[in-house]
Amino acid sequence: MLTVQSLTKTFSTDDAEVRAVDDLSFQVQPGEVYGLLGPNGAGKTTTLRMVLGLLEPDAGFAEVDGVRTESDPIGVKSRLGFVSASDGVYPWLSVREMLLYFGDLYGVAPSVAAQRCEDLATLMGIEPFLDRRAGTLSTGQRQRVTLVRGLIHDPPVMLLDEPTRGLDVVGVQTIFDYIKHLRDVGKAVIVCTHRLDEAQRLCDRFGLLHRGKLQHAGTMTDLKEATGREHLVEMFVDLMKENA
Repeated sequence: MLTVQSLTKTFSTDDAEVRAVDDLSFQVQPGEVYGLLGPNGAGKTTTLRMVLGLLEPDAGFAEVDGVRTESDPIGVKSRLGFVSASDGVYPWLSVREMLLYFGDLYGVAPSVAAQRCEDLATLMGIEPFLDRRAGTLSTGQRQRVTLVRGLIHDPPVMLLDEPTRGLDVVGVQTIFDYIKHLRDVGKAVIVCTHRLDEAQRLCDRFGLLHRGKLQHAGTMTDLKEATGREHLVEMFVDLMKENA
């Protein structure tokens, strides 16, 4: 469903070049949650930006549902849903208006968008405030609206960038339930986070990034066999010591 092949991106600074993503390759299958993990600066968000077609790679490609970013960036965007820690709701629109607006942006027929809005509102528990202005919602309510917005066009692939940052225990559980739903309906999911304890509970497979390179990849069993460690935190501590 999602293929990343040899993605590479270098940024120039005043006195050096920084290889933010270094020959990165992985695949995510339908119904699978892939944790692209690493500390701040590991290259996670740069990778997502290249997958989304917002940043041109120096080498390599991303392919979503058979469509490559460089050949059809609009087609790729229509096949992706994106959720980040920043909610980005439109405060002067009602929740319903905003969701239908995004459905229209993605070319979803109005009747289909309206039905999806109702179905997803029930799923995420936002029916009581569908017709309230988005700017009046609490942080948790805004978060759930953002999760619904990411699915309004029914994309086969979902990208989640630090989705639990700044959330309380209830908000984090909402994210966990949402990801379980994505898996259950067969979405291919990438979760980018530096919260390794949460990732260990959420993900089916992992890619451990450090300084732009994929250091280890596979299931938790694969990683334990490769590193001799039981927990992701311990694996990353070892990686950072090796690359200090």
